[in-house]
Amino acid sequence: MAAIKLIETSLRDGNQCLWGALGIDTAKTLSIAPVMERAGYHAIDFTTSTHMGVAVRYKQEDPWERIRAMADICKTTPLQFLSTGFRFIAWQTASPEFMELAFRTLARNGIRRFALADPMNDAASNVDVAHMVKRAGGEQVIGALVYTISPIHDDAHYAEAARIMAQSPDIDALYIKDPGGLLTPKRAETLIPAIMAEIGDKPLELHAHCTIGQAEPAYLEAAGLGIAALQCASGGAADGTSNPPVQRMIANLKAMGHSIDVDEEAVAEVANYFTALAEAENLPQGHPMAFDAAYLRHQLPGGMVGTMRRHLADHRVSHLEGAVIEELGRVREELGWPIVMTPFAQMLQTQAMMNVTGEERYAIIPDEIIRYALGKFGRPNRPIDEQVMDRIMASPRAKELQAEQGMAELSELRQKIGPNLPDEEFLLRATMPAEQVDAMHQAGPANRQYDPGKRPVMQLLRRLLARTDLTRISVEKAGFRLELESDGEVL
Repeated sequence: MAAIKLIETSLRDGNQCLWGALGIDTAKTLSIAPVMERAGYHAIDFTTSTHMGVAVRYKQEDPWERIRAMADICKTTPLQFLSTGFRFIAWQTASPEFMELAFRTLARNGIRRFALADPMNDAASNVDVAHMVKRAGGEQVIGALVYTISPIHDDAHYAEAARIMAQSPDIDALYIKDPGGLLTPKRAETLIPAIMAEIGDKPLELHAHCTIGQAEPAYLEAAGLGIAALQCASGGAADGTSNPPVQRMIANLKAMGHSIDVDEEAVAEVANYFTALAEAENLPQGHPMAFDAAYLRHQLPGGMVGTMRRHLADHRVSHLEGAVIEELGRVREELGWPIVMTPFAQMLQTQAMMNVTGEERYAIIPDEIIRYALGKFGRPNRPIDEQVMDRIMASPRAKELQAEQGMAELSELRQKIGPNLPDEEFLLRATMPAEQVDAMHQAGPANRQYDPGKRPVMQLLRRLLARTDLTRISVEKAGFRLELESDGEVL
């Protein structure tokens, strides 16, 4: 039996899967940070460039300030940044110089661990990015093997990708990243040994989702096959479409004879915090999910299934759901079996719906599908079907998008945006609308304290103070009394 390490995912993946990346802000992060540091996790899955953009756009908070403040607290627990290809905040492809600046700035502000997940499973690209991260000052690099089910994503595919990444001195560990929660214990029995045979003494981690109830049994199987670390979420941020709940995993792993070196009191406190946060903010909490065999056909993330159904209902064609799911599989095959993860999940779903509801298949082709065919998202796993490629390239938009440029070169952007700006400010202004960055600054420093127990009282006070017909307010509960009274005027 093995010693299993744990990576905590609530702040990043749990928040993204269950709360649309909007449930966490700086105060909610820093208030639990000392306990997370005490817990003894192997690492904390902390942020992505998408989450950094959310901090600016929706919270009016400086994401660099959040990283620095968290790193000041978590002295021993590495904070992880997830990178998906050559992009940072904006969806445009960035230059290598721009990405290296982003990695250098992240490392300087306190990110120590970088997870690299190429949407195409391009192992050579991950090797190049890993070298860039290490050159920029990153301490640890974890290369992802993004798991999916298709005729070409067999054990040999993953073993070869693992071999290429394991040969890089810049990649310290690898992890199976299963965004769809598709990995079954039976497949783990062959996949994990195939990968481990190629990576020597480099550790292998596992990250999966509970979307169809397969992640927990797969984790338990993986623990017996030599997996080094498992990625889990806590309390109300776990389960559902999120990652397996850490407390249940610890109990089950120990029952099977494995050891987990964490402070279980701190782990419980973290779990209770995220549950209390979800309850106070009226956020959905994850719950155990039943197996759904239909999911294996479309592989859409849980939130996107709901989006598809809403779109079909809006167009009064809900009865076409089965046809759209079947069409999604057909489109995926024709486009060379892209992995059903962002951004490809959204692209496949949109094209499938258009094919089913339109006059004929590929009568309308979204710009993102054309960009994909032009190679702007990387090399497809297999060449696109010849007839479909001809149809795409015959589109009037194909020539326009072929001439489309990605982000400007770093020197050009520097000159345009401000040659003397600090790197942190420059990176935000290069990838986001200026008015959003200005609004962030105008909002001032973010709050740093949050207590979910006080939330109901504060909500009640705000509702009462919004009333225009009250002259006296009294709030009482055990050990607490507050009275507000005016001199005959409305409060």
